[in-house]
Amino acid sequence: MLFLPELTLLGTGLIFFFFSLGKPSCGKMKNVAVSLAALTLLASLLCLRSEGNLFYSAYQVDLFSQIFKVLIALATLIVLIFSDKLAGVKEDVQAEYYLFLSMSVLGLMMLVSSVELLTIFVSLELSSFAVYIMVPMRNGSAGSGYQVEAGIKYLLFGVMATGLMLFGMSYIYGLTGSTQLAVIAEKIGQLSAQPAGVIAIVLVLAGFFYKLALFPLHFWVPDVYEGAANETTAFIAAVPKLAAVALLIRLVGLVSGEGEVIVNVLIVCALLSMFYGNLSALVQKDVKRLLGFSGISHAGFVLVGLLTFQSIGFATAMYYITGYVFMNLACFLVICSIAQKGGNVSVEDFTGLHKRAPLLALTLTVGLFALAGIPPFVGFTGKFLLLLGALRQGHLVLVILAALNTAIAIYYYLSIVRVTFCTDSEERGMITSSGLNNTLAVLLIVIMIVMGVAPSQFIEFASTAVQHVM
Repeated sequence: MLFLPELTLLGTGLIFFFFSLGKPSCGKMKNVAVSLAALTLLASLLCLRSEGNLFYSAYQVDLFSQIFKVLIALATLIVLIFSDKLAGVKEDVQAEYYLFLSMSVLGLMMLVSSVELLTIFVSLELSSFAVYIMVPMRNGSAGSGYQVEAGIKYLLFGVMATGLMLFGMSYIYGLTGSTQLAVIAEKIGQLSAQPAGVIAIVLVLAGFFYKLALFPLHFWVPDVYEGAANETTAFIAAVPKLAAVALLIRLVGLVSGEGEVIVNVLIVCALLSMFYGNLSALVQKDVKRLLGFSGISHAGFVLVGLLTFQSIGFATAMYYITGYVFMNLACFLVICSIAQKGGNVSVEDFTGLHKRAPLLALTLTVGLFALAGIPPFVGFTGKFLLLLGALRQGHLVLVILAALNTAIAIYYYLSIVRVTFCTDSEERGMITSSGLNNTLAVLLIVIMIVMGVAPSQFIEFASTAVQHVM
């Protein structure tokens, strides 16, 4: 039972490998993919309370890791449901696409349970290289025309981040004599007191900054978001960030506030991520690029929770990244529904959406309001709790600047809402959406509201899980 979700994904990959040898219909593969994703979610839920160690204590199964596996499986299932027969992906490689998607999810699930440096590295590369291949699989006739360039950029920046992380891991091993996080935690005080140790910790964190799209390892985001298929971008924008936050909590939990230099580095990265992401998003016309820059700023907010070095801060970061995933998926559901031929979506494409597809307009509005931090949605509650925790730790300047960034973000989010509700749509036709997508849209709206108005249950559950890594 400890490894059941991962075994389910291995089986999924094997099934799509055999599919790739033939020529099954796109609809059949979509149905199989959704069914297997639902099975993976069920397996993750069944193993939610499982605990134990595998592979000579390199792989830890606990409530913390299992919660993230459930979230990863759920987010993947949602992406697959609203990806209508992969309209933006070449038809002749769709079986391979599902194969690489399942392998990436497998790597992410392994990543959240990894408590040993080499296991972390292998899991990270398994999840990353599968996505590097998924990006260029976009259908050229439906895409922006430079999906291959986007894939190459994603690969090159990923290799650079991996190199930095490996360099830091080699330093940590040299200074501590172990690759086990438990052993490293015992020597972290000694490690953070040495210049080489500080450099090593920062370099290892850099590898996960890349996954989370934190400054200064964010440069891949706009081009990859724009160049990849809408379905691929939805996956990249949501699912890997869950695993990145899980590992950052494990790694930052080791530091426990020791080392003023590391704390200052994290504060600077958080602020630069917020300002760069929000200011860049102000001038974007392509919605996926806008959401990409928006994601950079939200990564900065997640880092604010980690800077508290306390279980409540880590739990709030878990709560916020969970809410962010649902907000993002709500927006991408609308994007995929509008771009039924797989093309990119500009802000103008939302013109008169409230008449063309009222439910999609409502879903988009709630998602954008939540991302902007407007009550009563989860984005507001998450940001409020994150900033309150940082204020209690004495980070007054950080809180003020973060609040300023929230005000900046409201402008470009509400500009999309204005186009959606305050413009005419005479030249644009009605948009049809499947009953399953409509049900999913309502579910996402309910989740964003419930998490926003009643956060205590979620925070308490996350706090219980975080105790396993403190």
